[in-house]
Amino acid sequence: MVLRIVQLANFYSPISGGLRTVVDTLGRGYLARGHERVLVVPGHRRARRRTDAGLEITLPGVPVSGGYRVVPRSSAILRLLDELSTEPMAIEVSDKTTMLAVGRWARGRGVPALLFSHERLDQWVAARLPRLWRGGSAIVAPAVRTWNRGVVSRFDTLVVTSAYAEREFAGLPVRTLRRIPLGVDLDTFRPAPRRPDPGPARLVYAGRLSPEKNPGAVIGAVGELVRAGRPVRLDVYGDGPELGALRRAARDLPVTFHGHVADRATLAAALVASDVAFAPSAAETFGLSILEAMACGTPVVAATTGGAPELLAPGAGVAVAPDPAGLAAGALEVLSWPVAWRRAAARQRATLFPWSATISAMLELHAQE
Repeated sequence: MVLRIVQLANFYSPISGGLRTVVDTLGRGYLARGHERVLVVPGHRRARRRTDAGLEITLPGVPVSGGYRVVPRSSAILRLLDELSTEPMAIEVSDKTTMLAVGRWARGRGVPALLFSHERLDQWVAARLPRLWRGGSAIVAPAVRTWNRGVVSRFDTLVVTSAYAEREFAGLPVRTLRRIPLGVDLDTFRPAPRRPDPGPARLVYAGRLSPEKNPGAVIGAVGELVRAGRPVRLDVYGDGPELGALRRAARDLPVTFHGHVADRATLAAALVASDVAFAPSAAETFGLSILEAMACGTPVVAATTGGAPELLAPGAGVAVAPDPAGLAAGALEVLSWPVAWRRAAARQRATLFPWSATISAMLELHAQE
């Protein structure tokens, strides 16, 4: 049976990280399996174009922080769906803001729809608005819980990527909840021969430079290592609102900022050349960057909280407190392991997460709805 899958997402832009990667990889996977894909995202204006990845429709979006856009009114989204509903379709929503209305629209018309949960709202608020969370958690936490109750009431099916992400909805009346891990492009992200390098240990951070990703702790960890007399260098790949502050913090440290790298092969080469990758976010529901580093044979120092520990395995990395001291200690531990063993262990762990498995699981879920 050929499916027509309509994917809807806010916060989707050329510099988007994990969300764009997931939405696009799934969409191209659906096409490769013989299905039709329609992508609906915010843009500067309403537009419609055919691409090699299917039909792409943009609706006028308003700018929000970080260079993202959001479709401000659900009415525009629902009008578009009315136009598209002349043919059978299945809906996949990757948003918990203005696109939530799609769930009830779909239910009222008998259209199958699922919500793909990419983040934990409670941890997002705690990371982005720490003062509000610390000072008013007695009020904010119940409000988040109420919001999530509204989320699950709108959709018959909810997809999460980890046990950590699933716990956000514990005790709520979710009709169908499926845990489907994400994947990694094992052909692009793969080990390559490396020349012996007697120089400083090469560390890497690849991700958005925003508060919830906690990149400041990585700069702090480099400072800890330098003060301890350990020769290291850090390469940072990414952009975001914290860039200025991070540059100032790293002014006297061996840190190089490379900006956003759109080419995946270039990023893979950088990961291959590194000895340790950092994934310091305390609220990551999965960790695509972790898989990409491990697929390149580079072990990861990740936070003990979030979904990251679920991805690690002996030799593939270590979970530590997501602060400068913890990350520095984690890097030293990984660097103490035999190089060949840790690189092989990292690659082996990543091979358990091919994108093909994620795409198959999602298509099976769409077909069942």
